[in-house]
Amino acid sequence: MKRFLRGASILWVVFRYGLDGMVLDSFQKPWLRLLSRVLSIGRNLDAPRGQRLREALERLGPIFVKFGQVLSTRRDLLPADVADELARLQDRVPPFHHDIAIATIERAFRRPVDEVFTSFDRTPVASASIAQVHFATLRDRHGIAREVAVKVLRPGMLPVIEKDLSLMRMMAGWVEGLSADGKRLKPREVVAEFDNYLHDELDLVREAANAAQLRRNMQGLDLVLIPEIFWDFCHPEVMVMQRMKGVPISQMERLRDAGVDIPKLARDGVTIFFTQVFRDGFFHADMHPGNIQVSLDPATFGRYISLDFGIVGTLTESDKEYLAQNFVAFFRRDYKRVAELHIESGWVPPETRVNDLESAIRAVCEPYFDRPLKEISLGMVLMRLFQTSRRFHVEIQPQLVLLQKTLLNIEGLGRELDPELDLWSTAKPFLEKWMLDQMGPQRLWRELRAEAPHYAKLIPELPRLLYDALRQRPADQQHALRDLLEAQSRTNRLLQSIIYGGLGFVLGLLAMQLFVRLRIF
Repeated sequence: MKRFLRGASILWVVFRYGLDGMVLDSFQKPWLRLLSRVLSIGRNLDAPRGQRLREALERLGPIFVKFGQVLSTRRDLLPADVADELARLQDRVPPFHHDIAIATIERAFRRPVDEVFTSFDRTPVASASIAQVHFATLRDRHGIAREVAVKVLRPGMLPVIEKDLSLMRMMAGWVEGLSADGKRLKPREVVAEFDNYLHDELDLVREAANAAQLRRNMQGLDLVLIPEIFWDFCHPEVMVMQRMKGVPISQMERLRDAGVDIPKLARDGVTIFFTQVFRDGFFHADMHPGNIQVSLDPATFGRYISLDFGIVGTLTESDKEYLAQNFVAFFRRDYKRVAELHIESGWVPPETRVNDLESAIRAVCEPYFDRPLKEISLGMVLMRLFQTSRRFHVEIQPQLVLLQKTLLNIEGLGRELDPELDLWSTAKPFLEKWMLDQMGPQRLWRELRAEAPHYAKLIPELPRLLYDALRQRPADQQHALRDLLEAQSRTNRLLQSIIYGGLGFVLGLLAMQLFVRLRIF
């Protein structure tokens, strides 16, 4: 019954905001398109479709808002106007009562909250659809008082999520079966991707592990601060981390008044992103302004502070090489190489003609070069490449879509900080150095050093392995093997004779010289 009521409420919102027209117009059945027009009679649908979709998702609740946020990253599937509007979705969720947060903490750690923290602020400092954060003071294992932030999972989320996901899967099946664009949009795959994101965010231990990895990776860069995790106080429903004190990056005037070098801040953001992507292959994938602060502490003045590590992206070595070569080839206008990279990656069918793909890529990329280089958006370049690839039946990898979304966030933030930021000039030296490291002698030396223990174990075994391999040759090759061994034996005897004869001759000469000297004396 509850599922039926939830489904009915979703349909009401769909009709209220005119989303039926957006969906039914693309359906293959003529009667469905006619139904769409009939249902639209009498409603005010003057607002753009993207705005109506965003407002409908906000009306449906936090799970659908989260779904819209994930959907906004799929610019390879959505029209630009819809994706841009969905990117504006923000979690506007009222906090849950502090008694519930305290009960969750006490259940997780099996002791009263006053025994865990010396002080606990009942008023949450932040609240979102998945969790909320409280400030507290913790006495660590060394007896030192530490100011911490306590992230507590919103109670009862899993049953709500499962119900809404079940409805989303059902609706995705309808769209895929009836809509002309259903197969291209892959609604069931998008819902499955959203399912993974949500369940990852519901495990705060996973988020803590992401934070710890990023903190370890970024330690030597001195450009970004990531909170320390207190592992003795981490649980799937509760995460305790170092309290970070900074100014939200959206408060530009306050940062300027404090003397922060804003253009440097913009360049540092690009450096941090490309370091995480191309050096580490492990990047913070939710870099909207709400998750970024700037430190004003004298010891760390002007450094970024990263927060919220529920979503991270990972790249393999082949992913990194593919992206770096694509960017470099694009800015050299080497469209043939871009096409070859698409085919070499295996994401475009191997029978694709390079010339056809090259021509398509040139058509979408060449207009960018009519603009100053600083106006070129790497995120838009990547998006256009994905859209072009779609025409050639490419399967875009989820990690690259996540990267593209993050790159667009970074570009937007960077140009908001410094409108004159030339992202390519900042990124190009990094990419070229990375390419040199990947293809030059340093990579050869690194790989040889990494494989040395394996080779050291293998080399002594080579004679036996060779002998075993030869022994296992077919019977018709045994005669040739015996002939080879006999020839080798004769060669060995000849070499022995030469060596022994030479040694005898040398020893004879030495003996004669010794005898002559003794006679003289």
